[in-house]
Amino acid sequence: MSFKLAAAELNVTPAAVSHRIKALELDLGQSLFTRQYRGVELTEAGALLFVSLQRGFETISDGVSRIRYLNDQTGVTIAATTAMSGLWLTPRLAAFWRAHPGIAISQMVQDTGVPVGPAAGSPDLSIHYGRPEREADETRQLFHDRILALGTPQFAETHGITGIPDLLRAPLIHTISGTHAWTDWREWFETLGWPPPQGPGFALNNYLISLQAAEDHVGAVLGWEGLLGSHLQSGRLVQLVPETMISPCPFYLRIHAHASANARLFADWLVAPDTEG
Repeated sequence: MSFKLAAAELNVTPAAVSHRIKALELDLGQSLFTRQYRGVELTEAGALLFVSLQRGFETISDGVSRIRYLNDQTGVTIAATTAMSGLWLTPRLAAFWRAHPGIAISQMVQDTGVPVGPAAGSPDLSIHYGRPEREADETRQLFHDRILALGTPQFAETHGITGIPDLLRAPLIHTISGTHAWTDWREWFETLGWPPPQGPGFALNNYLISLQAAEDHVGAVLGWEGLLGSHLQSGRLVQLVPETMISPCPFYLRIHAHASANARLFADWLVAPDTEG
């Protein structure tokens, strides 16, 4: 009931509001407001228009809410690191879409922390390497396998790697990440009963880049069988020594509390044994 307050809310001048109201009244042939010294009041015609517009905006708002709800129920967002997305998740999506063409999957690919809660930007699902028992949400294990020392055949030949003593002196690629704690070479050697490595090291903060460096014969890299099946099958990387380490942590799926029914369907599909595509 104030052109001045309306102008402030619309971020225009009171004169602009008054001008538009007068133009509307002229078009309708009716006065919508009674102007008074301390403000304005609706006329009968103004009250009728107010109620009609209010109902219209409520209908529009309801329609928008229904559309958003429909999208929330059909679409699924899953967060994963660059490495997990590229090496494991993305190759499986085509098979899921063939089985469930009506469910859209959006990936949130990031190497930082995952947003939590139902707010915008929070995923329905997320993939982690670590301790699932520390999560408050429901989790599903994806795989828990062996960690291998990998490199190219050319790298193995150049550095004469026939056993772990040779590997201790060879160039090694270290993946450093403050958010996602990859198992490192020191832990790998220590678990197998050997001292820390003595050879040159190359530190990288992205696992995919670490793999590329290994393929370029820069050094040896640690690899998880569940992630690197295609690299091993193609011969791009080979197991340098027969010794392996059981991974101290599994890769697991976290089902966030606000996950939809379709998100849970996708989660069940991901952990099923026949999702290789």
